[in-house]
Amino acid sequence: MAPRNWFLSEAERANPVSELPVWSSGNLAEPLIHGAAYFDRLVDEVQTLEAGDHLFFTDWRGDPDQRLRPDGPTVAQLFARAAQRGVVVKGLIWRSHLDLLAYSEAENRNLSETVSAAGGEVLLDQRVRRGGSHHQKLVVLRRLRAPERDVAFAGGIDLCHSRRDDAAHRGDPQAVQMSTRYGDHPPWHDVQLAVRGPVVGALDTTFRERWTDPMPLDSENPLAYLRDRLRGADLRPDPLPPQPADPPPCGPHDVQVLRTYPAVRPRYSFAPDGERTVARGYTKAVRRARRLIYLEDQYLWSSEVADLFARALRENPDLHLVAVVPRFPDVDGRLALPPNTVGREQALSLCERAAPDRVHVLDVENHAGTPVYVHAKVCVVDDVWASVGSDNFNRRSWTHDSELSCAVLDDTRDDRAPTDPAGLGDGARVFARELRLRLWREHLERDPDGGEDADLIDPADAVAAISAAADALQRWYDAGQAGPRPPGRLLPHRAERLPWYTRAWALPAYRLVYDPDGRPLRARRAGTW
Repeated sequence: MAPRNWFLSEAERANPVSELPVWSSGNLAEPLIHGAAYFDRLVDEVQTLEAGDHLFFTDWRGDPDQRLRPDGPTVAQLFARAAQRGVVVKGLIWRSHLDLLAYSEAENRNLSETVSAAGGEVLLDQRVRRGGSHHQKLVVLRRLRAPERDVAFAGGIDLCHSRRDDAAHRGDPQAVQMSTRYGDHPPWHDVQLAVRGPVVGALDTTFRERWTDPMPLDSENPLAYLRDRLRGADLRPDPLPPQPADPPPCGPHDVQVLRTYPAVRPRYSFAPDGERTVARGYTKAVRRARRLIYLEDQYLWSSEVADLFARALRENPDLHLVAVVPRFPDVDGRLALPPNTVGREQALSLCERAAPDRVHVLDVENHAGTPVYVHAKVCVVDDVWASVGSDNFNRRSWTHDSELSCAVLDDTRDDRAPTDPAGLGDGARVFARELRLRLWREHLERDPDGGEDADLIDPADAVAAISAAADALQRWYDAGQAGPRPPGRLLPHRAERLPWYTRAWALPAYRLVYDPDGRPLRARRAGTW
């Protein structure tokens, strides 16, 4: 299999200014499913850093008091103690909109000030398009005396409340406020990727490009700039230490780093016209799909994104789309809820019209019947190409906010039949297939060691199995929960259809506020990413 058939070429990336490699070979990628697993690994890795080592991170939200293990440490304690040991700790957190709007301005500022007071440097970054955010979730750890142990974490999991859940899905004791339908401690499903090898250098470069960008941190917010000056906040990034050489090869995985940066003024020094390799990377992979696209996503609500899947379904009669999404939006309220609802209803309708019998949209609940909020951003195509990242399947993530994803191709073929489900000669690959199976085993309550995978390998059998399990659980509910509860946690997702008079105002609000377009005007006119 030639990686160029799935990965973007340098020309297709369309950002020659960035120093990011086109892709990296010889890596080892490991999915960490659930925040509890990720946080536990992060503590282990950070606690072994020594003086002079590097800890760089970016985040959308950071809660300084979030416990990474039941008995701690908190995020602030872990990073502050590293800085006190002489580790070079640098961070970029989105400044955030006001807490009055249910965002995290105070929390992000508190984490910045706590870690900076311990000797690190954590800056609040508002170098975004108006109404946008920095949504990347990245931690890069470099060990100057042991580069073979360098590791980076990228994916969907923020260093904040509600994320520390596990496979039981009882929720994080430290919860964020969400729709009341998720309860006091919302169950949370998420995925982060741990990577080792040369790609750590590429993710290090991603951080450094943002850190060294000369655009002022408060370029779009003069009031925030004034408040920062009055508080004596750090508004000028100090120089970074020299970037170490890439870690040595250590595994069979090719990894391509995909990103979103909007077109902004003043321009990013590392992406003068923005960067939309997330959109371009997914587009290339989906166009190669023949049998099965599996998604887990928080939103899946943009018609431009849905059109990509609809076209693939129309052109490939054996192709199925399986998507796991949250049962309800994360917000309640007469003004906030309809725009969240109308976007998904529109996107799913577009896909279902293209292939009514081959689109399978599901949501998840725990054993108590509480819906699980799906925050993961995962895509697996034909058990060959897989991606884990911060980006959702919507126009905002593909054009407007900063995003970061890692696409993985495994050199190792999977010998379980069918060995080449798409029939293109690429062959099923161990990483992609095993990622899908790990997620499906949990959702279907199958043997986590793979002892019950017989009907989950072939795409046609797998779709039949996952659909049958969801239908059986729905019938149990329809029958008044009589008899034993069927195994599995999936239910058919039923998108709510809003009345026309609500759609009349919710659709424009969704397009302008919730799912804006960050492309340059010429790209919008051309309908390209």
